[in-house]
Amino acid sequence: MAFPPQFLDEIRARISLPDLIGGRVKLTKKGREHSGLCPFHNEKSPSFTISEEKGFFHCFGCGAHGDAIGFVMRADGLSFPEAVERLAQMAGLEVPQATPAERERARRQADLHEVMEKACAFFEDRLRAPAGGRALDYLRGRGLDDETMARFRLGFAPDSRGALREALMSETMPESMLVEAGLLIRPDDGRAPYDRFRGRVIFPITDRRGRVIAFGGRILGDGKPKYLNSPDTPLFDKGRVLYGLATARRAAFDSGRIVVTEGYMDVIALARAGFTEAVAPMGTALTENQLHELWRLAPEPVLCFDGDEAGRRAAWRAAERALPLLEAGRSLFFVTLPKGEDPDSLISAQGAGEMRKLFEAARPLAATIWDMETAGQRLDSPERLAGLEKRLKERAFSIADRNVQEQYLAVFRQKLRDFTAPARPGRQRGAGRRGAENPRMALGAGAGARAGTGVLRRRVDQVVVATMVNHSDLIDEFAERLVEFKVSDPKLANLLREILLVYAGRSGLDSGALRRQLEDQGFAEVLDAVLGPDIYVHAGFARPDAPLEDARAGLEQVLSRQSEPSRHAEVDEAGRNMVRDPTDENKARFDSLKTQYERESDIRESLLSGRDDGYAASETADPTT
Repeated sequence: MAFPPQFLDEIRARISLPDLIGGRVKLTKKGREHSGLCPFHNEKSPSFTISEEKGFFHCFGCGAHGDAIGFVMRADGLSFPEAVERLAQMAGLEVPQATPAERERARRQADLHEVMEKACAFFEDRLRAPAGGRALDYLRGRGLDDETMARFRLGFAPDSRGALREALMSETMPESMLVEAGLLIRPDDGRAPYDRFRGRVIFPITDRRGRVIAFGGRILGDGKPKYLNSPDTPLFDKGRVLYGLATARRAAFDSGRIVVTEGYMDVIALARAGFTEAVAPMGTALTENQLHELWRLAPEPVLCFDGDEAGRRAAWRAAERALPLLEAGRSLFFVTLPKGEDPDSLISAQGAGEMRKLFEAARPLAATIWDMETAGQRLDSPERLAGLEKRLKERAFSIADRNVQEQYLAVFRQKLRDFTAPARPGRQRGAGRRGAENPRMALGAGAGARAGTGVLRRRVDQVVVATMVNHSDLIDEFAERLVEFKVSDPKLANLLREILLVYAGRSGLDSGALRRQLEDQGFAEVLDAVLGPDIYVHAGFARPDAPLEDARAGLEQVLSRQSEPSRHAEVDEAGRNMVRDPTDENKARFDSLKTQYERESDIRESLLSGRDDGYAASETADPTT
């Protein structure tokens, strides 16, 4: 049974080779590749390699080689059609029927690829001809050099109704084929077809393999529309294609990042500045297919839209579209550009360094959802806060993955608790101000986050890691919770991950042996920082000489604080109960909760300010209180 080439390409695009093979083989990621023991012959050291970028596996031991289809054929003993059908089911694709018409369609598409390639060469040539002088001046005025124009194959469509038609039309490329390719427009009134692109700078659009499938054209002057794209054709579906993808794929694998911006010139400007992992949708909101394409390249694509109202709306639409599709480790981050700027203008004015800073300060999807629901809102009454809580829950419940959904609910609950918590001396209460202006709303990492919150978060992370290193007997007991513990600092996150990996391989290591092995793995510098005396000032239970029970109780308190219900809400409820029913029991409960809330507030202040208010002295303070 023959399958259309585009259908097989779609299967290969949708199936992650490491995910497919990783279900049968334990894989280790090394750079852009994965390696493991070959599933097709017995071996003691890994010689089996997967290149996700190139879409194939190879064993240097037995010579096994192939793509996703070849792996399933070899591993499960299936025929080619059977393997294709199984993978199609996994990818959620309907297997097309191999008919003579479909085979003819595949041949037709090959012919259309040839048409588009010749059209691209025509536009490139016209850019360098006398008629293209104005277009060439425009591109050079935008800062593009000859190398950049050649790399992106930029061109010019003469301001003529028939220049392309006359140059391409032949017996092998009839008029009907040029219309089918979207290069000519056939009027409804029976007049002769004419060139679609006229008097425009041309941006070729390619598929993931680098084949030209469509064009975008920018008008020179004040005509309308400013940008014109090819229509959907047998080669081009604007909801599935990303501009610049063919050139961005390798850079994305190298950097571990893919950047999404709004337009052709933004992609080109970012590439010229060294950010060659940039792509753009076709002038429309990101689609589900485009999001899946992005996640194939990087787990957390960075969206960088213009710093205007339209750019903000585009970011919010992308956030809404992505929510139902989220999975563990798969999300989006957002860059907020200064008002009135786009990547092209920002780089021209301030350079690549400023752009890099903005990428490093990208904010997580959860922060963007919070902004969406609070921007311009007055949150100064219980009813308005309840409305906000309802909207946030609805956003979280739209996430299909249950684990991710629960994490978003927890984040939003914590954000609401922080927002409504009573202000401490010298601080301003969160409620009553407009959401977009309130500093308490800087959720997660990124520009605008409160410095104090970041310092506190880092110190909590350091305390947890120090306790694990100095009291390795607790790793087994807390391992499952530590896997879920979110560490904000990448170096500390890597250290904690290595601690768990080392201990999983050699359970029973004492703290000294654990530390030596971590140092051998290259963590000596970060260990010195984590195990310094300034950390123990804030958490005496983490000291190596602290009693194990103190370390256990202190660690339990730190970890529990990340997910426990709001003490402030409990205090408020207990206070209302005491007023309604002033019994000794209700008064005692209120006093107890209030004391505990104040104690935890003091702990947070101690970690943030560097004071030792008893939290450090495990021998004089009970860490459980």
